[in-house]
Amino acid sequence: MSAMFDWVLAADLGTAVGTTALAAATFASTRSANRSARLAERALLEGLRPILLPSNWSDPPQKVRFMEGKWMIARGGRAALEITDDTVYLVMSVRNAGAGVAILHGWHLPPDPRAPLADVEQFHRLTRDIYVPTNDPGFCQVAIRDPQSDDFQAARAGAMGDGFAVDVLYGDAEGSQRVVSRFYLTHGPPGHETDADAADSWLLLVSRHWNLDLPSPRA
Repeated sequence: MSAMFDWVLAADLGTAVGTTALAAATFASTRSANRSARLAERALLEGLRPILLPSNWSDPPQKVRFMEGKWMIARGGRAALEITDDTVYLVMSVRNAGAGVAILHGWHLPPDPRAPLADVEQFHRLTRDIYVPTNDPGFCQVAIRDPQSDDFQAARAGAMGDGFAVDVLYGDAEGSQRVVSRFYLTHGPPGHETDADAADSWLLLVSRHWNLDLPSPRA
């Protein structure tokens, strides 16, 4: 009777060991498959990810029409700005240095170039779809039509001083991977413009990028 008991115990132990080994192998296989799936997803997202920078000075001018029928021209690496009594017109010449098409969503004027990023709900949504192709120049246009708004006052004060910042919200072709890039308009050093460019003296810089749907690119 004891011998039969030993055989049964040994069989049970063998089954348990086999089941444990199978479970371990299944876990390792599943973990490897999940890792491979994550790597494939990251590779796919990387292929769709845009990143906006100021365009090159050699890029062609961007000719942009506003809904009032007004046209403005922004040269490569620069911005065109005009402030009237009731409207701020701004066109920034940008370039998409990322791997995917950039779709612009909106803009926001921070009160200070060093101010923290505002909530997405505070951004002004664009009324037209603007796409910036991969490794190609494009534009972002801003119109502020309320002279009493904080944005209008910030733009006018910046234009009379050293410049001002504009946060641009955009994402990839799937509407995900949202990024905010903070651009800065400045007059630049004296003598940087030629006589032909005197009317378009705003240089365009970029200072920060924030990922809203992914980890930050830096600590």
